[in-house]
Amino acid sequence: MKIGIIQQSCSPNREANLQKLAANIATAAKAGAQLVVLHELHNTPYFCQVENTDNFDLAEPIPGPSTDFFGALAKEHGIVIVASLFERRATGLYHNTAVVLEHDGSIAGKYRKMHIPDDPAYYEKFYFTPGDLGFQPIDTSVGRLGVQVCWDQWYPEGARMMALAGAQLLIYPTAIGYESSDTAEEQERQREAWTTVQRGHAVANGLPVVAVNRVGHEPDPSGQTNGIQFWGSSFVCGPQGEMLYRASKDEEVVQVVEVDMQRSENVRRWWPFLRDRRIDEFSELTKRFRD
Repeated sequence: MKIGIIQQSCSPNREANLQKLAANIATAAKAGAQLVVLHELHNTPYFCQVENTDNFDLAEPIPGPSTDFFGALAKEHGIVIVASLFERRATGLYHNTAVVLEHDGSIAGKYRKMHIPDDPAYYEKFYFTPGDLGFQPIDTSVGRLGVQVCWDQWYPEGARMMALAGAQLLIYPTAIGYESSDTAEEQERQREAWTTVQRGHAVANGLPVVAVNRVGHEPDPSGQTNGIQFWGSSFVCGPQGEMLYRASKDEEVVQVVEVDMQRSENVRRWWPFLRDRRIDEFSELTKRFRD
């Protein structure tokens, strides 16, 4: 499968962001992409740096204007698109939701982000209700996609649940970056940890992983911090964690990466982790902590 990843920065101009995404999607499709993955909450700057009730005006229903927009692009180019939206489910009820658009423009499925962070400059619990759709892969014309969102990528349980449900590919739209007060060494440790944990999901489950992050600096509207420098580094790795492509830390990128989707079959034969799991001893994994 040829997978297009779009690593781009966001401006305060929503329409400009959409048109930029449309142009980059067209570029990826022209280069042969069958599946295009976008970063988390790509229509706007990362608004969760502050707690502001006015930001709920950015949310929209699914289906809605953005699914119409990206669905039309999917149909025009004959590709599958993984988009990431601020979903307005009802008054006072919102989700951070990934939507998969099929090549005919229809909605193949959606995933609501399960793990919601609440850290300085990442105040997502103010905006998003945890997902309630479970870890359910989405069937598409290019395969069964195990889509999760950003903070989910740190949890091996979600990746494993997707694998156990037959996912053929793990996908993570992302918005993550540096805190300006951290040293350069600490920043690099964080970026490498982010990459390593997801490569671990690939190895443990014998599946390719696609992680697409935004890039560039976005100021803190409140002025309390120096904003976030998103670290880019979007990547695609194979089922043994082998790096097939890794983008720059600070440049916009449109890249098409070819992934051998049959390789997982051989890797799982060599390393039959699913066969040897001691599921009879895992019941306590559902506890918060083993006191």
